[in-house]
Amino acid sequence: MKPGSILYRTSDGVVLTNADKSYHRVESTWDAIFQAASPSTFIASHLGQETAAHPISPPIDSQEVWAAGVTYYRSRDARMEESESAGGGDFYDRVYSAERPEIFFKTTSHRVRGHGEPVRIRHDSNWNVPEPELTLAVNSHGKIFGYTIGNDMSSREIEGLNPLYLPQAKTYEGCCGLGPGIYLSDDPLGPSTEIDLQIMRDGKVAFEGATTLNQMKRDPVELVEFLFRENSFPNGCYLMTGTGIIPDNDFTLQIGDEIRIRIDPIGTLENRVGE
Repeated sequence: MKPGSILYRTSDGVVLTNADKSYHRVESTWDAIFQAASPSTFIASHLGQETAAHPISPPIDSQEVWAAGVTYYRSRDARMEESESAGGGDFYDRVYSAERPEIFFKTTSHRVRGHGEPVRIRHDSNWNVPEPELTLAVNSHGKIFGYTIGNDMSSREIEGLNPLYLPQAKTYEGCCGLGPGIYLSDDPLGPSTEIDLQIMRDGKVAFEGATTLNQMKRDPVELVEFLFRENSFPNGCYLMTGTGIIPDNDFTLQIGDEIRIRIDPIGTLENRVGE
């Protein structure tokens, strides 16, 4: 597989694009790629004719999306702050320094929104934020074979009331942005890789921030190893690796906001906050 290849799920099947911007149809299914022992080799052996670009779809079929929390120091502080009133702040400090990471189920495919599609905030919460995250594409054998961009939409208000409310804060209709495609690589992204977040409101920047992967305490391979303990994923899975960009406590998303998350060399994931 050529360096810089990105796999897209499109309205017409699966397409691979190379650094030279040529597009080739992959004569297989999305799930079969995640089931392969070596997805890159599998894709190379199933490349078809060169094709035109097609509108992209969310890069998910039967995969589950999971997430890791408190992997960045900034995330630890924010989770402690929002939970202090419920007496749970100490939980997050202990998780940050523990051997076992926090890993939780995020969603299945029908709640996922792809590039250009609207994500949602909870209407029973007054404090909602995006969480921009490097997201691992993991095959059914527990091997990381690529990377995409995830937006772990979250209600900080609900989560802060009680740590046991985490599933309600994290999992709801339109709670996850994913895309635009999978950057295929058997090698980890470099520690200086930057994650950039920009939120536009009424044509102006409402918030922006950035972090780098060297600010993440947990190793992606370690996170996957814990996820696959006593667990199986016949069609592979995605694992969000946590966020190091947390808006100030007085910021909350509004309907109509434009969320832009950029991670080179993957690209940019853009979603509007819908109704």
